[in-house]
Amino acid sequence: MFVIGLTGGIGSGKSAVTALLGELGATVIDADKVGHQAYQPHTETWQAVVDAFGTDILQPNEEVDRRKLGAVVFSDPKELARLNSIMHPRMYTMLEVELNEMRESGVEVAVVEAAILIEAKWTPLVDEVWVTVADPEKVVERVKQRSNIPEEQILSRIKAQMPQEERIRHATVVVENNAGLDELRTKLQTLWDTRVKGKG
Repeated sequence: MFVIGLTGGIGSGKSAVTALLGELGATVIDADKVGHQAYQPHTETWQAVVDAFGTDILQPNEEVDRRKLGAVVFSDPKELARLNSIMHPRMYTMLEVELNEMRESGVEVAVVEAAILIEAKWTPLVDEVWVTVADPEKVVERVKQRSNIPEEQILSRIKAQMPQEERIRHATVVVENNAGLDELRTKLQTLWDTRVKGKG
């Protein structure tokens, strides 16, 4: 099985690339969804998070309130590092299990879409790292359209991420995504034909 790790900054078009790779025949794992599963009440990960941050971060149904947890960790780098040290290794294991199941069931091409693929040290799970990139003004325009949040907030989110140049240093493939969907589709078809076909 050939595994692509797909990452990129906010507004760089990861989701569009993932959707197009899915159309071409890849099976997709969304790391965000794996994270949601990890937070399910009374799992081992949930317990570790509650032990670290207290029951104040829980909703009445005992699910982790991601907004409350976010308010705690994003205002304090130490707390964020603490959460990451709990979540990242456990999610690595969950992703590994899922990829092994896919391998056993005969999947030929898998895509792990993860905004923090590099930061979380999940790259050993994948064969190639594909990074989506876009010009800053394009990113701001996309995020504004999608989330309707003020520009300064978008810029501070971009600043809080790993710099694009750093991501590119880890990339096997850089997918530039400044034009429309048609051009992106053509690019991915070419990448699929030249890099992916026959590798599963």
